[in-house]
Amino acid sequence: MRILLNALVLACALAASGCFLAENAGPGHPCSDDSECPASYRCVTVSADQRSCEVVYPPAPLETDAGSVDAGPVPTWCQDIRPIMAASCVASCHGADTSGSKRTDFRLDQYAAIGGVNGARDLAARIKARAVDTQTMPPPGNPAPSATERELLRRWIAGGTPLCADGGT
Repeated sequence: MRILLNALVLACALAASGCFLAENAGPGHPCSDDSECPASYRCVTVSADQRSCEVVYPPAPLETDAGSVDAGPVPTWCQDIRPIMAASCVASCHGADTSGSKRTDFRLDQYAAIGGVNGARDLAARIKARAVDTQTMPPPGNPAPSATERELLRRWIAGGTPLCADGGT
């Protein structure tokens, strides 16, 4: 009987926390204006017929420092950033398979927009805000970039999001 009671209490607690989490919607939550988003989020247009709560975090992607003079060359998509995205962002959320996020308006396994679907370069400010500054991406339970990888992301964005050192793909 005690086990059954404990299980019932746990189930109620989980259900209540689920309701609490749903009430405190965060990134990607549908909205019509800022009042429906947490304080650090804004209701933004993500497609022609969709608005959602997103972090709108200054500074603009190219206005930040790129690190010290000794930081080395600016990271490139081909050499440095694509592997980070593949390991931390693409698996089931922001690549060809979007089952983990249900977001189909962007892909982080591609550098630039293709067929109206934005790529990583197009989302540089958002990547910096979510993966580097606030570290709210990837969500808990998913492989996250190391501090060194987050620094590479920051330097890539600050350096102008270059594709490849040789200009190729």
